[in-house]
Amino acid sequence: MSLYVPSGTSPVITSALARIERRLPQSGEVLVRVGQRVEPEDVIARAFVPGTPQIINVARALTISPPYIERVMRREVGNKVAEGEVLARSSFLSGRTCLAPVSGIITAMDSETGYVTITPDPTEYQLQATIRGLIMEVMPYEGVRIETPAAQIFGAFGFGAERSGVLRLLVTDPVEPILPDKIDARCAYAILIGGGGINASALRLAVQKQVRGIIVGSIEESELRMFLGERSLDYWRTNAGTWKIPTNHAEDTHELTLVVTEGFGHAPMSAPLFDLLAEHDRQEALIEGRTHLRSPQMRPRVAIPLSARSAGVQLEPALPALKPGVTVRLLDAAHLGQTARVRTVSTNPRRLASRVRTPSVEVTLDNGTTLLLPRTSIEVLN
Repeated sequence: MSLYVPSGTSPVITSALARIERRLPQSGEVLVRVGQRVEPEDVIARAFVPGTPQIINVARALTISPPYIERVMRREVGNKVAEGEVLARSSFLSGRTCLAPVSGIITAMDSETGYVTITPDPTEYQLQATIRGLIMEVMPYEGVRIETPAAQIFGAFGFGAERSGVLRLLVTDPVEPILPDKIDARCAYAILIGGGGINASALRLAVQKQVRGIIVGSIEESELRMFLGERSLDYWRTNAGTWKIPTNHAEDTHELTLVVTEGFGHAPMSAPLFDLLAEHDRQEALIEGRTHLRSPQMRPRVAIPLSARSAGVQLEPALPALKPGVTVRLLDAAHLGQTARVRTVSTNPRRLASRVRTPSVEVTLDNGTTLLLPRTSIEVLN
């Protein structure tokens, strides 16, 4: 997978102001005010989410004709019923009974089909801050925006909701994968840092051990599909303009957030990203897995809050200029994740090996090899 970022934002930000938006799934009540400091576990907003209506075929359950359901119903439309309560009975002394499958309110009764609809009681949804910071903006009935000085890395793709945890380094080299035997009870509620990749068995074990998040360089597409339980390649379309993993399905199935920094395959994690994560081992962090490559762009992120007194904190992350001498990360399939140094930047389109003329950059790898690549195949590192 190749990731081109038109905004030019670096995937590695050592110290800058991070902005985190936290929103309710539907309108509710915001419990904090502007200027208030919050911790990751603080509840900042809440909403009451209605349940999915349950439709019961009462006529079939009692083996009666649909027009008779009004006679056998023990409750009327608008009445509240409890789970397991008798909803309808075919006779007063004996006969079949139909029990309410959920607690809720009877919202519809159809004498033509024999169906009765129960809308379950709403459940309270509590929105947590998930990061330590300062409330900078309150969006009434919707959510808040939090700001905090933080180190940040951005990945290529991922899935999962925002979760907080303590970073735990499981490998010593950016090439080394996370194997199942590395995941134990000490990984509970942590965000695990790996290197070269992870397989479906390790992901399933991480869910069992209540791991909150995993950061790796790459993953085999077949292993990810195996973990998510999807057999079809149509589960995601990497060439679609609005490519994304169906996050709702992934979040409902697995309480785990995954961030992949390089892409599909066996690529090691880029050294600058790995070094930054390793430097903050055993520190509190926020992991966000949602990915939209375009319209609008949303990259998975790991934010590591820093002390307010940290030196060199910038209000906005620097936009590194593409010029000779800067370090870049390569995004083309043959060199994905490798770092190189820019040798020259063409001012006019140049012809590549593919015979395509495009703005290009000449880079030098660590082993001295020189490559000519399109600008969209490199990413400037801080």
